[in-house]
Amino acid sequence: MAVERILAESLLDINAVLLRPDSPFTWASGWHSPIYCDNRRILSHPELRSRVACWLASKALELYPEAEIVAGVATGAISHGVLAADRMGKPFVYVRPKPKDHGTGSQIEGELPKGAKVVVIEDLVSTGMSSLAAVSALRDAGAEVLGMVAVFTYGFDLASERFAEAGVRLDTLSNYTALVGVAAETGYITEAHKEILAQWRKSPDTWGK
Repeated sequence: MAVERILAESLLDINAVLLRPDSPFTWASGWHSPIYCDNRRILSHPELRSRVACWLASKALELYPEAEIVAGVATGAISHGVLAADRMGKPFVYVRPKPKDHGTGSQIEGELPKGAKVVVIEDLVSTGMSSLAAVSALRDAGAEVLGMVAVFTYGFDLASERFAEAGVRLDTLSNYTALVGVAAETGYITEAHKEILAQWRKSPDTWGK
């Protein structure tokens, strides 16, 4: 069975997929959504946490064997990133959304030599804005970003366009299509939910407004 389906089933098993059509979630981008994939729940399940770390490490090593450093996007991907880096035997840094307003004022925490080849680990990609902001910070610091490996993506066209424009390859362990497919097969979502999700997917930037 493909990793994307195994992970989708696991996310459903640990109740990491939240449905709230009547009280939608609001993302940092301002978009409203009837569904939310909470990958932080993975951290509370040791077996799944370990599997996800191994999957991330394996994919990163397969795609970017020349990677010298693993960078996690704060805050959600710090834990996944450091676990993957440990399995890869690589140094780890993480990237804040913005420079901190105290101490050193750093945005990137850890040692990042100029010219270092970096693979970025992300937990979830929605619009791509925060993920690519981290890439921009790494590039500004002199790193060579090889690509990004994420746990999950909603697969929006807008995000794909943004990654293409930034020249960043994105690979993920699982995705929205696999998740909704498994959820429908197992009865996790109803026919009514499927219709709501279909309407949302048609216009996620305006849905619920």
